Amino acid sequence: MITISLCMILKDEEDVLDRCLSSVKELVDEIIIVDTGSADATKQIALQYTDQVYDFAWIDDFAAARNYAFSQANMEYCMWLDADDVVEEKERLDFLKLKNTLTLDTDIIMMRYNTAFDDDGNPSFWYYRERIIRNDQSHPWQGAVHEVITPNGNLLYSDVAISHKKLRAGDPDRNLNIYKKLLAEGKNLSAREQYYYSRELYYHQLYDDAIKAFNLFLSLPEGWVEDKIEACIMSAKCYRQTGKTEEALQRLFQSLLYDVPRAEVCCEIGDCLMQMERFETAVFWFKTALNCQLDYRKGGFILPDCYGYIPTIQLCVCYDKLGETEEAEMYNVKAGEYKPNAPAVLHNKAYFDKKLKSH
Repeated sequence: MITISLCMILKDEEDVLDRCLSSVKELVDEIIIVDTGSADATKQIALQYTDQVYDFAWIDDFAAARNYAFSQANMEYCMWLDADDVVEEKERLDFLKLKNTLTLDTDIIMMRYNTAFDDDGNPSFWYYRERIIRNDQSHPWQGAVHEVITPNGNLLYSDVAISHKKLRAGDPDRNLNIYKKLLAEGKNLSAREQYYYSRELYYHQLYDDAIKAFNLFLSLPEGWVEDKIEACIMSAKCYRQTGKTEEALQRLFQSLLYDVPRAEVCCEIGDCLMQMERFETAVFWFKTALNCQLDYRKGGFILPDCYGYIPTIQLCVCYDKLGETEEAEMYNVKAGEYKPNAPAVLHNKAYFDKKLKSH
């Protein structure tokens, strides 16, 4: 069995740290805590789990802090978590099975990262992250914000999931301010940094600025394909927010230059066409979404609902608008197969029941 050092960077996480560490303490062989300036009981809680608690002066650089944490590790592999991450009970046995079967020729284990959940607690947004990394100093963290270890070497994809469950919002301006500081210092952002800077502008509803930033990212030849596809989706959202639906469609179609359509792209195209009341054309794209194959190994962000629930519920609406009640009801039934208790499904069922009685 391989050995794992859990390496975490923390600041003022007293409300979630115990939950995190109690969920993972039996799975790892060492816990490394690096505190970047807590003013609450974070360090005291950490000391209940490990005596390896270190201080690191915060320098607006997440990669620097994570690299320091990894440098303190003594085990064969390093694993990272944020304080509001949890290894759910149902995942722990599978984690131990994975740990028992790993061999030292594996460089990086990619694990699912569930970051949003529906009303039933099922993941509604997830993607793969580099989670467990061989401790040989050849896989450094990079990036002051949205830090990453570039996947390379012998990769293993695992279905074991880490769940990101926030109890409170963090500083919404922190990441944008770090990017602004880097730009003010004259730094040329890498393609990845430009992409995430563009996202931060979008989150701050600075849509015109975000469009310009996404345009710059999309012009860079070194941008990652999955980031370029997501940039097309997000800049299309910016265009829609500024009332430019046709420009949004053009940007979504641009994503087809990079790879086969993703269901996420098809659903966005369908939504644009519905907004334009072009329901018959929207039907085509929602049906295309249903035929898309989810390929998690490509590494992009994944909205599982775009591969089932969203296109079926939208097809229900489109067919109803087209006056094709039987087709509309059929797709509502299909949507209910994905999410039987979804408010939209239940509302539509009552709507169709009433409509049929009136006939």
